[in-house]
Amino acid sequence: MRILRGIFLALAWTAGGLIALTLIGFGVAAWIWRDIPAETLEARYGTPSSQFAEIDGARIHYRDEGQGPAVVLIHANFASLIGWDPWVDALKDRYRVVRFDMTSHGLSGADATGDYSLPRTVDLMERLLDRLGVERCAIVGTSLGGTVAIHYTVRNPHKVAGLGLISPGSLEPGVRGREAPPSISPVAALVRWITPRALPEFMLKGGFSDPERVSPELVDRWHDLWRLEGQRPAHLERLRQYISGNIEELIGQVSAPVLIQWGEDNPQVRVELAAELARLLTSAPSVETIIYPGVGHMAIQEAPRETAVDARAWLDRVPFARGADSLREQRES
Repeated sequence: MRILRGIFLALAWTAGGLIALTLIGFGVAAWIWRDIPAETLEARYGTPSSQFAEIDGARIHYRDEGQGPAVVLIHANFASLIGWDPWVDALKDRYRVVRFDMTSHGLSGADATGDYSLPRTVDLMERLLDRLGVERCAIVGTSLGGTVAIHYTVRNPHKVAGLGLISPGSLEPGVRGREAPPSISPVAALVRWITPRALPEFMLKGGFSDPERVSPELVDRWHDLWRLEGQRPAHLERLRQYISGNIEELIGQVSAPVLIQWGEDNPQVRVELAAELARLLTSAPSVETIIYPGVGHMAIQEAPRETAVDARAWLDRVPFARGADSLREQRES
Protein backbone atom coordinates (compact mmCIF):
# COMPACT_ATOMS: atom_id res chain seq x y z
CA MET A 1 0.00 0.00 0.00
CA ARG A 2 2.84 2.38 0.86
CA ILE A 3 4.36 1.75 -2.58
CA LEU A 4 1.05 2.35 -4.36
CA ARG A 5 0.53 5.54 -2.37
CA GLY A 6 3.94 6.71 -3.43
CA ILE A 7 3.22 5.96 -7.08
CA PHE A 8 -0.08 7.88 -6.93
CA LEU A 9 1.61 10.83 -5.25
CA ALA A 10 4.34 10.86 -7.88
CA LEU A 11 1.77 10.78 -10.67
CA ALA A 12 -0.23 13.56 -9.01
CA TRP A 13 2.88 15.71 -8.65
CA THR A 14 3.81 15.04 -12.26
CA ALA A 15 0.34 15.89 -13.52
CA GLY A 16 0.23 18.99 -11.36
CA GLY A 17 3.63 20.02 -12.62
CA LEU A 18 2.58 19.58 -16.24
CA ILE A 19 -0.58 21.62 -15.67
CA ALA A 20 1.43 24.34 -13.94
CA LEU A 21 3.97 24.42 -16.78
CA THR A 22 1.14 24.57 -19.31
CA LEU A 23 -0.49 27.47 -17.50
CA ILE A 24 2.83 29.26 -17.18
CA GLY A 25 3.55 28.70 -20.87
CA PHE A 26 0.10 29.95 -21.80
CA GLY A 27 0.56 33.03 -19.65
CA VAL A 28 3.97 33.79 -21.13
CA ALA A 29 2.66 33.34 -24.70
CA ALA A 30 -0.36 35.53 -23.98
CA TRP A 31 1.95 38.22 -22.59
CA ILE A 32 4.31 38.02 -25.58
CA TRP A 33 1.41 38.32 -28.05
CA ARG A 34 -0.64 40.73 -25.94
CA ASP A 35 -2.84 43.47 -27.37
CA ILE A 36 -1.19 46.57 -28.83
CA PRO A 37 -2.72 49.94 -27.85
CA ALA A 38 -4.60 51.76 -30.60
CA GLU A 39 -2.42 54.86 -30.23
CA THR A 40 0.71 52.80 -30.93
CA LEU A 41 -0.70 51.25 -34.10
CA GLU A 42 -2.23 54.50 -35.32
CA ALA A 43 1.19 56.14 -35.02
CA ARG A 44 2.79 53.19 -36.83
CA TYR A 45 0.29 52.62 -39.65
CA GLY A 46 -1.73 55.81 -39.85
CA THR A 47 -0.95 58.49 -42.44
CA PRO A 48 -1.93 62.14 -42.88
CA SER A 49 -4.84 60.80 -44.96
CA SER A 50 -6.14 58.63 -42.10
CA GLN A 51 -9.44 59.77 -40.63
CA PHE A 52 -11.96 58.24 -38.23
CA ALA A 53 -15.75 58.36 -38.25
CA GLU A 54 -17.85 57.49 -35.20
CA ILE A 55 -20.91 55.67 -36.50
CA ASP A 56 -23.44 53.99 -34.20
CA GLY A 57 -20.91 52.57 -31.75
CA ALA A 58 -18.22 51.84 -34.32
CA ARG A 59 -15.06 53.86 -34.95
CA ILE A 60 -14.29 53.47 -38.65
CA HIS A 61 -10.82 54.19 -40.02
CA TYR A 62 -10.91 55.47 -43.60
CA ARG A 63 -8.89 57.36 -46.19
CA ASP A 64 -10.35 59.64 -48.84
CA GLU A 65 -7.85 60.67 -51.52
CA GLY A 66 -7.79 62.12 -55.03
CA GLN A 67 -10.34 63.97 -57.12
CA GLY A 68 -12.92 62.87 -59.69
CA PRO A 69 -15.54 60.11 -59.84
CA ALA A 70 -15.61 58.13 -56.62
CA VAL A 71 -14.13 54.62 -56.37
CA VAL A 72 -14.63 52.66 -53.14
CA LEU A 73 -12.20 49.85 -52.28
CA ILE A 74 -13.10 47.08 -49.80
CA HIS A 75 -10.37 44.84 -48.39
CA ALA A 76 -10.34 41.08 -47.72
CA ASN A 77 -10.92 39.19 -44.50
CA PHE A 78 -7.98 39.51 -42.04
CA ALA A 79 -6.53 42.35 -44.16
CA SER A 80 -6.80 46.16 -44.01
CA LEU A 81 -7.17 49.19 -46.27
CA ILE A 82 -3.36 49.51 -46.45
CA GLY A 83 -3.25 46.65 -48.95
CA TRP A 84 -4.84 48.97 -51.52
CA ASP A 85 -1.91 51.44 -51.48
CA PRO A 86 -0.66 50.51 -54.99
CA TRP A 87 -4.17 50.88 -56.40
CA VAL A 88 -4.63 54.29 -54.80
CA ASP A 89 -1.35 55.45 -56.32
CA ALA A 90 -2.57 54.24 -59.73
CA LEU A 91 -6.02 55.87 -59.49
CA LYS A 92 -5.98 59.02 -57.42
CA ASP A 93 -4.78 61.33 -60.20
CA ARG A 94 -8.15 60.85 -61.92
CA TYR A 95 -10.47 59.36 -59.29
CA ARG A 96 -11.57 60.07 -55.76
CA VAL A 97 -10.53 56.88 -53.93
CA VAL A 98 -12.30 56.02 -50.68
CA ARG A 99 -11.28 52.98 -48.64
CA PHE A 100 -12.07 51.92 -45.10
CA ASP A 101 -11.24 49.25 -42.54
CA MET A 102 -14.17 47.03 -41.69
CA THR A 103 -14.78 46.64 -37.97
CA SER A 104 -12.54 43.91 -36.46
CA HIS A 105 -9.91 44.90 -39.05
CA GLY A 106 -7.09 47.38 -39.49
CA LEU A 107 -7.32 50.45 -37.29
CA SER A 108 -11.11 50.32 -36.93
CA GLY A 109 -11.17 47.67 -34.21
CA ALA A 110 -14.17 46.38 -32.32
CA ASP A 111 -17.80 47.39 -32.82
CA ALA A 112 -19.41 48.33 -29.50
CA THR A 113 -22.64 46.65 -30.61
CA GLY A 114 -20.93 43.28 -31.05
CA ASP A 115 -22.64 42.90 -34.42
CA TYR A 116 -20.26 41.82 -37.22
CA SER A 117 -22.84 40.37 -39.60
CA LEU A 118 -22.93 41.23 -43.29
CA PRO A 119 -26.06 43.39 -42.93
CA ARG A 120 -24.35 45.41 -40.19
CA THR A 121 -21.16 45.71 -42.26
CA VAL A 122 -23.11 47.01 -45.27
CA ASP A 123 -25.11 49.36 -43.04
CA LEU A 124 -21.92 50.93 -41.66
CA MET A 125 -20.56 51.26 -45.19
CA GLU A 126 -23.76 53.02 -46.30
CA ARG A 127 -23.59 55.45 -43.40
CA LEU A 128 -19.92 56.20 -43.99
CA LEU A 129 -20.39 56.91 -47.69
CA ASP A 130 -23.45 59.05 -46.95
CA ARG A 131 -21.43 61.03 -44.43
CA LEU A 132 -18.69 61.55 -47.02
CA GLY A 133 -21.21 62.70 -49.59
CA VAL A 134 -20.54 59.81 -52.00
CA GLU A 135 -23.74 59.75 -54.03
CA ARG A 136 -22.50 57.55 -56.88
CA CYS A 137 -19.40 55.41 -57.17
CA ALA A 138 -17.70 52.34 -58.54
CA ILE A 139 -16.96 49.68 -55.93
CA VAL A 140 -14.15 47.13 -55.97
CA GLY A 141 -13.97 44.39 -53.35
CA THR A 142 -11.59 41.51 -52.89
CA SER A 143 -12.48 38.19 -51.18
CA LEU A 144 -14.84 39.07 -48.28
CA GLY A 145 -14.79 42.64 -49.58
CA GLY A 146 -16.26 41.35 -52.84
CA THR A 147 -19.15 39.77 -50.98
CA VAL A 148 -19.75 43.01 -49.08
CA ALA A 149 -19.64 44.89 -52.40
CA ILE A 150 -22.29 42.59 -53.90
CA HIS A 151 -24.61 43.14 -50.94
CA TYR A 152 -24.11 46.92 -51.06
CA THR A 153 -24.70 47.04 -54.82
CA VAL A 154 -27.98 45.14 -54.61
CA ARG A 155 -29.18 47.34 -51.73
CA ASN A 156 -28.11 50.56 -53.51
CA PRO A 157 -28.34 49.97 -57.28
CA HIS A 158 -28.86 53.67 -58.04
CA LYS A 159 -25.57 54.54 -56.30
CA VAL A 160 -23.26 52.00 -57.99
CA ALA A 161 -21.87 52.85 -61.42
CA GLY A 162 -19.69 49.75 -61.66
CA LEU A 163 -18.73 46.72 -59.59
CA GLY A 164 -15.26 45.15 -59.46
CA LEU A 165 -14.98 41.68 -57.92
CA ILE A 166 -11.62 40.13 -57.11
CA SER A 167 -12.18 36.44 -56.29
CA PRO A 168 -15.07 36.89 -53.82
CA GLY A 169 -15.27 33.87 -51.55
CA SER A 170 -19.05 33.62 -51.28
CA LEU A 171 -19.29 30.90 -53.97
CA GLU A 172 -16.98 28.51 -52.12
CA PRO A 173 -18.70 25.17 -51.41
CA GLY A 174 -18.10 25.48 -47.65
CA VAL A 175 -19.81 28.90 -47.51
CA ARG A 176 -22.33 28.92 -50.35
CA GLY A 177 -25.92 28.36 -49.33
CA ARG A 178 -25.09 28.19 -45.63
CA GLU A 179 -28.01 29.37 -43.50
CA ALA A 180 -26.18 29.28 -40.18
CA PRO A 181 -22.78 30.66 -39.15
CA PRO A 182 -19.88 28.20 -38.95
CA SER A 183 -18.83 26.86 -35.56
CA ILE A 184 -15.44 27.93 -34.23
CA SER A 185 -13.52 25.24 -32.36
CA PRO A 186 -12.17 26.01 -28.87
CA VAL A 187 -8.65 25.43 -30.20
CA ALA A 188 -9.13 28.04 -32.93
CA ALA A 189 -10.52 30.43 -30.32
CA LEU A 190 -7.14 30.35 -28.55
CA VAL A 191 -5.92 32.95 -31.05
CA ARG A 192 -7.74 35.41 -28.80
CA TRP A 193 -4.68 35.16 -26.54
CA ILE A 194 -2.00 33.33 -28.49
CA THR A 195 -1.29 34.70 -31.97
CA PRO A 196 2.27 33.93 -33.11
CA ARG A 197 3.68 35.76 -36.11
CA ALA A 198 3.86 32.39 -37.87
CA LEU A 199 0.05 32.34 -38.15
CA PRO A 200 -0.41 35.34 -40.50
CA GLU A 201 2.73 34.28 -42.33
CA PHE A 202 1.23 30.83 -42.93
CA MET A 203 -2.07 32.34 -44.12
CA LEU A 204 -0.39 34.82 -46.44
CA LYS A 205 1.91 32.25 -48.00
CA GLY A 206 -1.05 29.93 -48.46
CA GLY A 207 -2.87 32.65 -50.38
CA PHE A 208 0.01 33.52 -52.71
CA SER A 209 0.86 31.51 -55.81
CA ASP A 210 4.54 32.17 -55.03
CA PRO A 211 5.12 32.21 -51.24
CA GLU A 212 8.47 33.91 -51.80
CA ARG A 213 6.58 37.09 -52.72
CA VAL A 214 5.30 37.43 -49.15
CA SER A 215 7.48 40.13 -47.63
CA PRO A 216 8.43 40.30 -43.94
CA GLU A 217 6.90 43.79 -43.84
CA LEU A 218 3.52 42.44 -44.98
CA VAL A 219 3.60 39.70 -42.33
CA ASP A 220 4.58 42.19 -39.63
CA ARG A 221 1.74 44.53 -40.57
CA TRP A 222 -0.87 41.78 -40.51
CA HIS A 223 0.46 40.48 -37.20
CA ASP A 224 0.48 43.93 -35.61
CA LEU A 225 -3.01 44.92 -36.74
CA TRP A 226 -4.49 41.61 -35.63
CA ARG A 227 -3.31 42.53 -32.13
CA LEU A 228 -5.02 45.93 -31.94
CA GLU A 229 -6.68 46.03 -28.52
CA GLY A 230 -10.02 44.23 -28.75
CA GLN A 231 -9.42 43.10 -32.32
CA ARG A 232 -8.99 39.35 -31.88
CA PRO A 233 -12.23 38.63 -29.97
CA ALA A 234 -14.02 40.96 -32.40
CA HIS A 235 -12.75 39.00 -35.38
CA LEU A 236 -13.69 35.70 -33.81
CA GLU A 237 -17.21 37.11 -33.48
CA ARG A 238 -17.17 38.10 -37.16
CA LEU A 239 -16.25 34.53 -38.09
CA ARG A 240 -19.00 33.16 -35.84
CA GLN A 241 -21.61 35.48 -37.40
CA TYR A 242 -20.66 35.11 -41.06
CA ILE A 243 -23.44 34.09 -43.47
CA SER A 244 -22.99 35.12 -47.10
CA GLY A 245 -26.76 35.21 -47.70
CA ASN A 246 -28.62 33.94 -50.75
CA ILE A 247 -25.61 34.87 -52.81
CA GLU A 248 -26.66 33.38 -56.15
CA GLU A 249 -29.92 35.36 -56.09
CA LEU A 250 -28.05 38.52 -55.08
CA ILE A 251 -25.50 38.13 -57.87
CA GLY A 252 -28.34 37.81 -60.35
CA GLN A 253 -29.72 41.16 -59.17
CA VAL A 254 -26.54 43.16 -59.82
CA SER A 255 -27.49 45.76 -62.44
CA ALA A 256 -24.14 47.53 -62.88
CA PRO A 257 -21.25 46.77 -65.26
CA VAL A 258 -18.92 44.22 -63.66
CA LEU A 259 -15.19 43.52 -63.83
CA ILE A 260 -14.07 40.11 -62.52
CA GLN A 261 -10.37 39.68 -61.65
CA TRP A 262 -9.08 36.30 -60.56
CA GLY A 263 -5.76 34.61 -59.85
CA GLU A 264 -5.39 31.47 -61.94
CA ASP A 265 -3.54 29.71 -59.10
CA ASN A 266 -6.05 30.71 -56.43
CA PRO A 267 -5.93 27.93 -53.81
CA GLN A 268 -8.84 29.24 -51.69
CA VAL A 269 -11.42 30.13 -54.35
CA ARG A 270 -10.62 28.12 -57.44
CA VAL A 271 -10.46 29.90 -60.77
CA GLU A 272 -13.35 27.89 -62.28
CA LEU A 273 -15.70 29.91 -60.08
CA ALA A 274 -14.85 33.05 -62.08
CA ALA A 275 -16.77 31.68 -65.07
CA GLU A 276 -19.65 30.62 -62.83
CA LEU A 277 -19.78 34.09 -61.30
CA ALA A 278 -19.94 35.61 -64.79
CA ARG A 279 -22.83 33.30 -65.73
CA LEU A 280 -24.76 34.26 -62.60
CA LEU A 281 -24.53 37.98 -63.42
CA THR A 282 -27.63 37.82 -65.61
CA SER A 283 -28.77 41.42 -64.94
CA ALA A 284 -25.41 43.12 -65.44
CA PRO A 285 -25.22 45.14 -68.69
CA SER A 286 -21.62 44.01 -69.24
CA VAL A 287 -19.23 41.54 -67.63
CA GLU A 288 -15.47 41.47 -68.25
CA THR A 289 -13.23 38.76 -66.82
CA ILE A 290 -9.44 38.88 -66.46
CA ILE A 291 -7.50 35.84 -65.25
CA TYR A 292 -3.94 36.31 -63.94
CA PRO A 293 -1.51 33.40 -64.46
CA GLY A 294 0.88 32.82 -61.58
CA VAL A 295 -1.33 34.71 -59.11
CA GLY A 296 -3.15 33.28 -56.11
CA HIS A 297 -6.01 34.46 -53.92
CA MET A 298 -4.42 37.71 -52.71
CA ALA A 299 -4.14 39.31 -56.11
CA ILE A 300 -3.87 42.92 -54.97
CA GLN A 301 -0.83 42.01 -52.86
CA GLU A 302 0.73 39.54 -55.29
CA ALA A 303 0.07 41.44 -58.54
CA PRO A 304 -0.71 45.02 -57.46
CA ARG A 305 0.47 46.77 -60.61
CA GLU A 306 -1.20 44.43 -63.12
CA THR A 307 -4.53 44.38 -61.32
CA ALA A 308 -4.52 48.16 -60.80
CA VAL A 309 -3.71 48.91 -64.45
CA ASP A 310 -6.53 46.66 -65.66
CA ALA A 311 -8.97 48.13 -63.14
CA ARG A 312 -8.04 51.65 -64.22
CA ALA A 313 -8.71 50.79 -67.87
CA TRP A 314 -12.09 49.36 -66.91
CA LEU A 315 -12.97 52.34 -64.70
CA ASP A 316 -12.22 54.67 -67.59
CA ARG A 317 -15.12 52.97 -69.42
CA VAL A 318 -17.58 52.99 -66.51
CA PRO A 319 -20.55 55.36 -67.12
CA PHE A 320 -20.39 57.23 -63.79
CA ALA A 321 -22.83 59.89 -64.95
CA ARG A 322 -25.61 57.47 -65.88
CA GLY A 323 -28.29 56.25 -63.52
CA ALA A 324 -29.61 52.72 -63.06
CA ASP A 325 -32.48 53.39 -65.49
CA SER A 326 -30.05 54.37 -68.27
CA LEU A 327 -28.04 51.21 -67.70
CA ARG A 328 -31.17 49.10 -67.88
CA GLU A 329 -32.16 50.73 -71.17
CA GLN A 330 -28.67 50.10 -72.51
CA ARG A 331 -28.94 46.40 -71.60
CA GLU A 332 -32.38 46.01 -73.18
CA SER A 333 -31.57 47.84 -76.40
